[in-house]
Amino acid sequence: MLKQDNQVPLYIQLKESIRSSILNGKLKYGDQIPTELELSEEYKISRITVRKAILELVEEGYLVKKQGKGTFVNKRKIERKIVHFLSFSDACKANGLTASSKIIKREIVQPSSRDQKLLQLEDGDALVLIQRVRYADESPIMIENNFFSYKKFHLLLNENLEGSIYKLLEEKVNVKPCRGSDLSLEIVRAGEEEADLLHTSSGEPLFYMETTVFDEDDQPVHIGKQYILGDSYKFYLK
Repeated sequence: MLKQDNQVPLYIQLKESIRSSILNGKLKYGDQIPTELELSEEYKISRITVRKAILELVEEGYLVKKQGKGTFVNKRKIERKIVHFLSFSDACKANGLTASSKIIKREIVQPSSRDQKLLQLEDGDALVLIQRVRYADESPIMIENNFFSYKKFHLLLNENLEGSIYKLLEEKVNVKPCRGSDLSLEIVRAGEEEADLLHTSSGEPLFYMETTVFDEDDQPVHIGKQYILGDSYKFYLK
């Protein structure tokens, strides 16, 4: 219950109580919270106080209002620095979420002249394309397209890639990806393929992130091209 004699305003106490229930899993994504009237009666506070707490939680992304239906727990955004090297698995772990993957494509493709330059490919080398959908707590968040040198990393065509590819490369071939270069980030609209894989609508805003990742010896490892649900991620500088 809320403490009427506390110096902390009642709306903040209610806001933190609801937020805590979301963060500790008592309220899950898609759950509908009680109405303003029900919360007002339960906590013995005014509807104005309830409305203010709910409004701030909506503004901060914890709740979402659906016209004519009510107020629901929103998807939790994954917070991540604008650097490629923080892996998806690490970003999920840092935000209390469980990461998983589904392999969509695992194939050999021909490089463009730009690919050859970025990955410093030898003549006659091809690319291994690994496309995965990455999930956070079973919700699709990202389409990950990674392009590797075939000559260096053809083992990826036969390995289990449901976990961290970076960890696998370190264990199998002693290659440790450690930094990204020339990262670009822009907003694009989901096409039919992206919408289908991410369970969203065509035209939905997506982050598109592209970079080249290098190892400890400053050798290129792969080109990464990622499509990320705009309502599930929050990038920040630090």
